[in-house]
Amino acid sequence: MRNLSRRAVLAGLAAAGAMPARAAAPLRIACLEWTSAELVVSLGLEPIAVSDTKGYRDWVAAPLLPAGTIDLGSRGEPNLELLAELKPDLIVGAYGYGLDAATFARFAPVWNVPFYDGTGTPYAQAESEALRLARHLGRTDIGERFAIAAAATIAAAKEKLAARAAEPLAVVSMFDDRHVRIYGRGGLFQDVFDRMGVTNAWTSETNSWGFSTTGIEQLVAVGGARLISLDPIPPHVAIRIARSSLWANLPCVRAGKVTTIPPVWPFGGLAAAARFAGLLAEAV
Repeated sequence: MRNLSRRAVLAGLAAAGAMPARAAAPLRIACLEWTSAELVVSLGLEPIAVSDTKGYRDWVAAPLLPAGTIDLGSRGEPNLELLAELKPDLIVGAYGYGLDAATFARFAPVWNVPFYDGTGTPYAQAESEALRLARHLGRTDIGERFAIAAAATIAAAKEKLAARAAEPLAVVSMFDDRHVRIYGRGGLFQDVFDRMGVTNAWTSETNSWGFSTTGIEQLVAVGGARLISLDPIPPHVAIRIARSSLWANLPCVRAGKVTTIPPVWPFGGLAAAARFAGLLAEAV
């Protein structure tokens, strides 16, 4: 009965548009994918469960998930039986993952984070959604400090790179030895570039998520710009690329202008934006 009473109180607060900063017991939040998990952890909360925790640790990396976070299974098909057993107080998801909120609403209130829905730039949406969720959870001060800290990190990275801001950069993820995902207009990385005064060497069309998938040979278009490659690169792909004459003959490779940086989630929020800026400032 105590748990049901707590859930009833939390449901009433959610309906009113705010959660308490300190509930009678820790708020039980389940995250359906990585973008929402990044945001929840950034607000100082520990989700009880996240879809594909191994993938989060490999591809998102930071902020760190608590060691005891339960794996909800695939991001495309979370384990509904497990979700029912966990009895969350709130389920948080994000736009664009093909999940129907109605499927999860029977377990708990659902909060959707609309990054990349086309109504604003990813960074602006990330900031407004971080503040909105923080208010909803009764953590407005934490949300505001988080937004200020992210902007300050990017500003510091801009200052550090000021002397080299004229050098164009291109950012890629490598999934096989013939194709890359390259990031441009409409994406979070472009927003960070714009805030830092950095020129993106990739100016071709991108999809609604802010990237293009293209053949490695098309990287000739970035000329001698520095190529920033995101980890992780699958080991078998790294071996094949190292042996690829196509790769070896790219102008940026011949000039020694390829830099690999640790994982950053390209479709994340303020934490990913700040992490990306900081890693660039260290690497370039």
